[in-house]
Amino acid sequence: MTILLIALGAAIGAPARYLTDRAIQSRHATVFPWGTFTVNVFGSLILGVLAASTHRVDPALAAGLSTGFCGALTTYSTFSYETLRLLEGRAGFYAAANIVARVAAGLGAATIGLAVGTAMV
Repeated sequence: MTILLIALGAAIGAPARYLTDRAIQSRHATVFPWGTFTVNVFGSLILGVLAASTHRVDPALAAGLSTGFCGALTTYSTFSYETLRLLEGRAGFYAAANIVARVAAGLGAATIGLAVGTAMV
């Protein structure tokens, strides 16, 4: 059952990432990858909530939501690729901002998610 919930979560998370990325990026006339930034930060928030709630959630469902959905929604490889593309395009400031902002925002979102999940007792 766990593997099916992971597959279902991934089947929802991957298209959600793609559609969110395209919708957000189409509204910004900049080289900064706002779409991927958004899904990674949102995924960190969700994962923080789930991490605090694992003892209250069925383990199979938790795996489906965390490994499946959040794993497919967020993307470290695209973050790395987009940062390299920024560097190749001589947008060093945006590349550095992408690294610093994404790590800081991801950690902040996970911390907030953990606090929210802990408060949901």
